[in-house]
Amino acid sequence: MHKAGFANQPSSVNREDGLELKDAWVTAAVKCAPPANAPTPDERVACRPFLQREIDALSNLRVVVCLGSFAYQAATEFFGVRPRPKFGHGVEADAGKVMLVCSFHPSQQNTFTGKLTEPMFDEVFSRATELVRSRR
Repeated sequence: MHKAGFANQPSSVNREDGLELKDAWVTAAVKCAPPANAPTPDERVACRPFLQREIDALSNLRVVVCLGSFAYQAATEFFGVRPRPKFGHGVEADAGKVMLVCSFHPSQQNTFTGKLTEPMFDEVFSRATELVRSRR
Protein backbone atom coordinates (compact mmCIF):
# COMPACT_ATOMS: atom_id res chain seq x y z
CA MET A 1 0.00 0.00 0.00
CA HIS A 2 2.95 2.28 0.69
CA LYS A 3 4.44 1.85 -2.79
CA ALA A 4 1.08 2.68 -4.35
CA GLY A 5 0.68 5.82 -2.22
CA PHE A 6 -2.07 4.55 0.10
CA ALA A 7 0.13 4.50 3.24
CA ASN A 8 2.70 6.91 4.67
CA GLN A 9 5.16 4.17 5.64
CA PRO A 10 6.04 0.70 4.35
CA SER A 11 5.17 -1.27 7.47
CA SER A 12 3.33 -1.15 10.75
CA VAL A 13 4.20 -3.04 13.91
CA ASN A 14 1.79 -1.56 16.44
CA ARG A 15 -1.11 0.87 16.81
CA GLU A 16 1.08 3.81 17.80
CA ASP A 17 3.78 3.53 15.14
CA GLY A 18 2.43 6.42 13.04
CA LEU A 19 0.87 4.51 10.15
CA GLU A 20 -1.59 6.65 8.24
CA LEU A 21 -3.67 5.51 5.31
CA LYS A 22 -4.64 7.91 2.53
CA ASP A 23 -7.73 7.18 0.44
CA ALA A 24 -7.79 3.65 1.84
CA TRP A 25 -9.73 1.63 4.37
CA VAL A 26 -8.86 -1.87 5.52
CA THR A 27 -11.59 -4.21 6.71
CA ALA A 28 -12.57 -7.85 6.78
CA ALA A 29 -15.76 -9.59 5.73
CA VAL A 30 -15.77 -11.52 9.02
CA LYS A 31 -15.08 -9.40 12.08
CA CYS A 32 -14.03 -12.06 14.58
CA ALA A 33 -11.42 -14.80 14.46
CA PRO A 34 -13.36 -18.02 13.90
CA PRO A 35 -12.17 -21.46 15.02
CA ALA A 36 -9.04 -22.53 13.15
CA ASN A 37 -9.13 -19.08 11.49
CA ALA A 38 -11.48 -20.53 8.86
CA PRO A 39 -14.57 -18.33 8.52
CA THR A 40 -17.73 -19.88 7.18
CA PRO A 41 -20.28 -18.42 4.78
CA ASP A 42 -22.74 -18.23 7.72
CA GLU A 43 -20.26 -16.09 9.68
CA ARG A 44 -19.85 -13.86 6.63
CA VAL A 45 -23.64 -13.38 6.53
CA ALA A 46 -23.77 -12.69 10.27
CA CYS A 47 -21.11 -9.97 9.94
CA ARG A 48 -22.67 -8.33 6.88
CA PRO A 49 -24.45 -5.55 8.86
CA PHE A 50 -21.07 -4.40 10.19
CA LEU A 51 -19.62 -4.37 6.68
CA GLN A 52 -22.70 -2.47 5.47
CA ARG A 53 -22.12 0.28 8.05
CA GLU A 54 -18.47 0.58 7.03
CA ILE A 55 -19.28 0.76 3.30
CA ASP A 56 -22.04 3.31 3.96
CA ALA A 57 -19.51 5.55 5.73
CA LEU A 58 -17.13 5.49 2.74
CA SER A 59 -18.80 8.11 0.57
CA ASN A 60 -16.00 8.17 -2.03
CA LEU A 61 -15.51 4.42 -2.37
CA ARG A 62 -14.44 3.55 -5.92
CA VAL A 63 -12.21 0.46 -5.69
CA VAL A 64 -12.21 -2.60 -3.45
CA VAL A 65 -9.13 -4.83 -3.33
CA CYS A 66 -10.21 -8.33 -2.35
CA LEU A 67 -7.49 -10.30 -0.58
CA GLY A 68 -8.39 -13.90 -1.32
CA SER A 69 -11.36 -15.74 -2.74
CA PHE A 70 -13.35 -15.51 0.51
CA ALA A 71 -13.13 -11.70 0.42
CA TYR A 72 -13.98 -11.71 -3.28
CA GLN A 73 -17.07 -13.83 -2.70
CA ALA A 74 -18.14 -11.53 0.14
CA ALA A 75 -17.64 -8.43 -2.03
CA THR A 76 -19.47 -9.83 -5.05
CA GLU A 77 -22.38 -10.87 -2.84
CA PHE A 78 -22.41 -7.50 -1.08
CA PHE A 79 -22.33 -5.46 -4.30
CA GLY A 80 -24.57 -7.84 -6.25
CA VAL A 81 -22.11 -8.77 -8.99
CA ARG A 82 -23.81 -11.24 -11.33
CA PRO A 83 -22.52 -13.21 -13.01
CA ARG A 84 -19.48 -13.38 -10.76
CA PRO A 85 -16.25 -13.78 -12.74
CA LYS A 86 -14.10 -16.69 -11.56
CA PHE A 87 -11.66 -15.63 -8.84
CA GLY A 88 -8.02 -15.31 -9.77
CA HIS A 89 -5.12 -13.02 -9.04
CA GLY A 90 -5.62 -9.78 -10.98
CA VAL A 91 -9.24 -10.49 -11.87
CA GLU A 92 -11.42 -7.39 -11.96
CA ALA A 93 -15.18 -7.22 -11.59
CA ASP A 94 -17.36 -4.20 -12.28
CA ALA A 95 -19.74 -3.67 -9.37
CA GLY A 96 -21.35 -0.50 -10.67
CA LYS A 97 -20.09 2.35 -8.51
CA VAL A 98 -16.99 0.39 -7.53
CA MET A 99 -14.49 -1.91 -9.20
CA LEU A 100 -13.33 -5.05 -7.45
CA VAL A 101 -9.70 -6.08 -7.92
CA CYS A 102 -8.57 -9.51 -6.75
CA SER A 103 -5.34 -10.67 -5.20
CA PHE A 104 -4.32 -13.98 -3.80
CA HIS A 105 -4.42 -13.70 -0.02
CA PRO A 106 -1.06 -12.55 1.43
CA SER A 107 -0.89 -15.53 3.78
CA GLN A 108 2.39 -17.22 4.61
CA GLN A 109 1.22 -20.24 2.64
CA ASN A 110 0.89 -18.12 -0.50
CA THR A 111 3.94 -15.90 0.01
CA PHE A 112 6.37 -18.61 1.16
CA THR A 113 5.44 -20.86 -1.78
CA GLY A 114 5.68 -18.04 -4.34
CA LYS A 115 2.02 -18.25 -5.33
CA LEU A 116 1.92 -14.55 -4.40
CA THR A 117 5.10 -12.54 -4.87
CA GLU A 118 5.81 -8.98 -3.84
CA PRO A 119 5.74 -7.74 -7.47
CA MET A 120 2.36 -9.44 -7.97
CA PHE A 121 0.99 -7.78 -4.84
CA ASP A 122 2.44 -4.40 -5.84
CA GLU A 123 0.79 -4.70 -9.26
CA VAL A 124 -2.64 -5.18 -7.69
CA PHE A 125 -2.28 -1.95 -5.71
CA SER A 126 -0.85 -0.12 -8.73
CA ARG A 127 -3.92 -1.20 -10.67
CA ALA A 128 -6.15 -0.05 -7.82
CA THR A 129 -4.46 3.36 -8.01
CA GLU A 130 -5.13 3.54 -11.76
CA LEU A 131 -8.76 2.62 -11.24
CA VAL A 132 -9.24 5.18 -8.46
CA ARG A 133 -7.89 7.91 -10.72
CA SER A 134 -10.02 6.85 -13.68
CA ARG A 135 -13.24 6.70 -11.65
CA ARG A 136 -13.12 10.23 -10.18
